[in-house]
Amino acid sequence: MSFASYGRDHQQLCGGLLLIGGGFRGGSPTVRPTSGAGDVVKDPVHVHDVQATVLHALGLDHLRLVTRYQGRDFRLTDVGGNVIRPLLA
Repeated sequence: MSFASYGRDHQQLCGGLLLIGGGFRGGSPTVRPTSGAGDVVKDPVHVHDVQATVLHALGLDHLRLVTRYQGRDFRLTDVGGNVIRPLLA
């Protein structure tokens, strides 16, 4: 994907998240700062991994947290999601 196709949403491939307390290690950003071009500079993580990590910190197993809809089981972390152990204290 070229930067020309981003339009006004200049940093659609990255975002920031601040996790404070709750068993998270201090000083370790979930999504690293971006370069001027708008890409993640180092250690990108998927949103499913972040959701799995937050659920783990809350004491929930993201693999067992399912809801049934129209005969199919759906998870918040979809078919992916791994707990990011370095973020946990």
